[in-house]
Amino acid sequence: MATIKITQTGSPIRRTSDQRATLIGLGLNKMHRTSVLEDTPEVRGMIRKVQHMVQVEG
Repeated sequence: MATIKITQTGSPIRRTSDQRATLIGLGLNKMHRTSVLEDTPEVRGMIRKVQHMVQVEG
């Protein structure tokens, strides 16, 4: 299984509640926190929703 590393680079302050919930769903809730998740279409969709607040590797 392929994995993907996601790091939060933007603050959820002044963002919509669904974007905040998406960050929590990705395992991110503080700046510069990193999460390693399985590369699935569901995770890719969540990343696309908050792409302006995260950095994706591999």
